[in-house]
Amino acid sequence: MKMSANSRQLSGLALALLFCINVFMQIPNIITRAGLGLLAPIVAAGALTGCKDSSSTTTAAPTGISKVGHVIVIYMENHSFDNLYGEFPGANGLSNATASEYTQIDTATGKPYTTLPWNDASFSPQPSLVDKYFDIDSMKPASQETEDLVHRYYQEMAQIDGGKMDKFVAYSNAKGLVMGYYHTAQLPMFPIVQQYTLCDNFFHSAFGGSFLNHIYMVSAAAPMFQNAPSSLVAKGIQSNGNIIDGAVSPDYYGINTLQPTPNPHAPTAAANLLPLQTMPTIGDRLDAKGISWAWYSGGWNNILSGHASHNDSSLFQYHHQAFNYFAKYGGGPDSVRNKYLKDETDFMTALSNGTLPAVSFVKPYGINNEHPGYTDVITGENHLVSLVNAIKASPIWNDCVVIITYDEHGGFWDHVAPPVIDKWGPGSRVPGIIISPFAKKGYVDHTQYETVSILAFIEKRWGLQPLGTRDAAANPFTNALQF
Repeated sequence: MKMSANSRQLSGLALALLFCINVFMQIPNIITRAGLGLLAPIVAAGALTGCKDSSSTTTAAPTGISKVGHVIVIYMENHSFDNLYGEFPGANGLSNATASEYTQIDTATGKPYTTLPWNDASFSPQPSLVDKYFDIDSMKPASQETEDLVHRYYQEMAQIDGGKMDKFVAYSNAKGLVMGYYHTAQLPMFPIVQQYTLCDNFFHSAFGGSFLNHIYMVSAAAPMFQNAPSSLVAKGIQSNGNIIDGAVSPDYYGINTLQPTPNPHAPTAAANLLPLQTMPTIGDRLDAKGISWAWYSGGWNNILSGHASHNDSSLFQYHHQAFNYFAKYGGGPDSVRNKYLKDETDFMTALSNGTLPAVSFVKPYGINNEHPGYTDVITGENHLVSLVNAIKASPIWNDCVVIITYDEHGGFWDHVAPPVIDKWGPGSRVPGIIISPFAKKGYVDHTQYETVSILAFIEKRWGLQPLGTRDAAANPFTNALQF
């Protein structure tokens, strides 16, 4: 019987398969009789047919921004750029301020002050100063506290005065103190900043104080308080220049300090607690990509323990705990809350043993955050130095970018008018410091940045969707880093 062509082809394949099986069954005998040398042709044949040892593959070295393995954001408190870095060499500082930028106008007369009014009794004797910026150090060292200066939403808008920067004194409880600055070269951080990149065109993203700026820094959005009690609702700047103030805007956004619904929070009537927020945060975006992160706050464990002293409680700032305002984190189960909301001591432990998450937000405790009214500049500066030195000595330094900035201006004057973007800001100029092996060395960056540039940088590094229009448009430190 004749076989068809297809049958002959199948028979040939079957014979070939049987031959291969027979050869592989004989391999142990071949090895035993002749040694490993006879395996060379077999190995070579395997290589030719695409068989590879997985251990021989190598991972390509990261390039560009993907070289960044860790981002650490250190969020300090309440100083304008001119107040701290106005004397930094090469920066747009005090020597660049024109008379029209520093002369303050008395709203009662519509004319410049003859001498700056004063309202800080801790200065003795009370100074008599011309209407211009002055150094605080000559009257009180930076190691001593000053009074707290008003730093609220409508007040800062009024102080900026459409970019004239001439109403800081008029709309401040501290009056002439707003025009003060500290000698930059005497700051403990000065030698470190000289080695890396100082951003002198960096603005805090939202008008006003810490509450709104902390929430904006993690969400690029203002918090909502629908149906807020009428006693909390502001009416804003009136036609006569007066401010009818409140914690909630007429369209029900939280603009000045509100306490979170979850503990810990300061004693507050339940109706006045900000409802849990549900808009997306940078934490959500990182989680969706499987990128690790945490918020580390000084004093957190002490406050949660319920055994904090009165002094500790008074220095812990509940409204600085941005993620505690959000349903997923502050209002979530303990397993989620404990995973992401941690103490600064946990940061130091993870830093030293090389287990730090990819993104870390560090919020120093009250005494260490430089906020006027309850701490001084030098204590906070020394704490910053210790943090930076610990990071540089850690296992993650070689792939790390440290971003240090201040949540807002703290009521202090700055001579540079902020850009006009939307109803939220930006507010005044604040220091922005980039410390990293990738930072340009000894460099002053004049590029325009704002607080949500931090979000833009994190989003760019890990390919995350922007949270809103502001972070989508913000510059992600393109001119401060080189890879």
